Amino acid sequence: MRHGPLTLLTAAALVLTACSPPEEETPVAPVGPSATQPAPSTEPVVGYACESGQTVNVQYIDEATARISYKGATADLRLTPSGSGARYSGAEWEWWSASRDGQEQSTLGRVGPNPEVGVTILERCTRPTAGGSAPGPQPTGPGLPGAAPAAGAPCRGPQLQLAAEGSDAGAGNRETIFSLRNVGTQACTLQGHVVLTLQDTQGNTLPAVRTDRIDAGGGPFSGTAAPVSLEPQGKAFFRMRWNVVPNEAAGQRTCPTAARVSVTTPGDTSPTSLRQTFTPCGGRVSITPLRATQAPDITPQVGP
Repeated sequence: MRHGPLTLLTAAALVLTACSPPEEETPVAPVGPSATQPAPSTEPVVGYACESGQTVNVQYIDEATARISYKGATADLRLTPSGSGARYSGAEWEWWSASRDGQEQSTLGRVGPNPEVGVTILERCTRPTAGGSAPGPQPTGPGLPGAAPAAGAPCRGPQLQLAAEGSDAGAGNRETIFSLRNVGTQACTLQGHVVLTLQDTQGNTLPAVRTDRIDAGGGPFSGTAAPVSLEPQGKAFFRMRWNVVPNEAAGQRTCPTAARVSVTTPGDTSPTSLRQTFTPCGGRVSITPLRATQAPDITPQVGP
């Protein structure tokens, strides 16, 4: 049988293909907060059962690092100061855990693009701690503030009612005392500063107004805020201070008008709001930490 040139070329190509080594597969980049896989660790993995049915796995690498694994993604978070419990933060996640009533109660949150947006809760999870039935360290490592948490779960927006309790004025400065009342049926706790958002008459956020966290005397806040326990119908208080004189040195001739105050409590994402019309000048307002009483520790000193 006679073979033509085309037949011979085809046969040669098939032989070369059969002898060629298989192509290597291109590795797929990991999905999650970080494309860099953390280094292996020999620490035990602690599993937390979440309300959604998911599981968050945590390795406490050392006293200042928690490795979080969630839905196939893994990230190392670093210990961050908090009013109670252990709070670990990273570029995209926050892990906050505290033990009470024989359980370690934890939240996994997505970090917002800026402090005003805050943290969006992804999961609420628990694991038992009584009798040493769960492995892993308890979140009481160094760097945590010494204030003991108050009794009760953290207060959430739907169980709180915001109200204006009183105001004061002098030398171009203004102050309003706000209360957050527990309208729920269970006791809860608050600690620290609220996240404050000011809105105009159309409900748009006033982006040019910054919120400063201060102590009762008007200076920059430092240290740890005392926890406040709210029984049903109990109240916690904070003060908002601002200036009503335009900052002409910065070219300000008129001040923005706020029509509504919206606050989100520490560790929560559900705001509660109140109609409140005022004109914060100078591009800033100041708020004090939540307290159990209206009375300030010392005489307020409000400045531009």
